[in-house]
Amino acid sequence: MKLRIDLVSQELELRDDDGAVLRRYPISSAANGPGEETGSHRTPRGRHIVRARIGAGQPINTVFQARRPTGEVYTPELGQAEPERDWILTRILWLSGKEPGYNRLGTHDSMRRYIYIHGTPDESFEQAPRSHGCIRMRNADLLELFDLVPAYTPVEIVEA
Repeated sequence: MKLRIDLVSQELELRDDDGAVLRRYPISSAANGPGEETGSHRTPRGRHIVRARIGAGQPINTVFQARRPTGEVYTPELGQAEPERDWILTRILWLSGKEPGYNRLGTHDSMRRYIYIHGTPDESFEQAPRSHGCIRMRNADLLELFDLVPAYTPVEIVEA
């Protein structure tokens, strides 16, 4: 298995080892566009792996902060009460870069930048660049993907 994320089409593909597309999902990448620099709020490109899978067994719409469940379950009412909050919901696939000097180590380290694939409020999801650097997905799509992707799955983030 491998993941391919296209920042132009705003799609994530789950592929088998031969490259055949098994699933395709809409995503939302960084509003600031692509980039690898710490503090840029951009989505890093290049080769990555899923370093950690977080949230197995939690209910859909579980709210995470610092990779831990807060005890909250997201609702539209909670979203209206805190409209500026960057919601990280349901599951987290934490990415780690594989290319030293580009997306790994120093000021270009995807894992130290806390770049995730994560759920977002479904009512505000758009298949368009809107995130702070992470890859946002609809919660049901993320649940399905999470169950199909083991740790250390290769991830390629491209501008195709």
